[in-house]
Amino acid sequence: MIIFDRELETEELLGPAALICMAARTAPKGKGIDLLRSAVVTAADKTGIADRMRQIALRDGIKFFARDAENVDQAQVLILLGTREKPLGLPGCGYCGFADCEALQRAGGICAFNSGDLGIALGSAVSRAADLRIDNRILFSAGKAAVELGILGPEVRVAFGLPLSVSGKSPFFDRKS
Repeated sequence: MIIFDRELETEELLGPAALICMAARTAPKGKGIDLLRSAVVTAADKTGIADRMRQIALRDGIKFFARDAENVDQAQVLILLGTREKPLGLPGCGYCGFADCEALQRAGGICAFNSGDLGIALGSAVSRAADLRIDNRILFSAGKAAVELGILGPEVRVAFGLPLSVSGKSPFFDRKS
């Protein structure tokens, strides 16, 4: 059997992708409540997300979604990180812009702590990827496509994608506008 570099690199990225997801999982969470959802996506499922990103680019007139879809195509693996919705019920908080959690829920808003926890988890994830010397870039666009596709479940309305690449030059920088 002969396994060439690109195929080997994709297979070998699954272990580091799990480590990156673990770094996100162990990041601090508000009130110790873990609402993080993560998934590792490859092959046809990854292509489906890139295709949805291109559809969003056309539908909504947001050109960078198409550019980011090319990055997802170039990545061997795509990690998705999202947060389930659950207001933390902190009295007098108001960080979400509403008077209280009841008002937030009536308006269909998202708890600021849920989003903040997701941001901290993303920071832990990209730090772990950097420790492993794996090229990566946080993509709002990939997360939006994943949310539209329902990949992380109906309770996830905020997500980000983290494409991973092992190549001679990172595809995530010096990108075309």
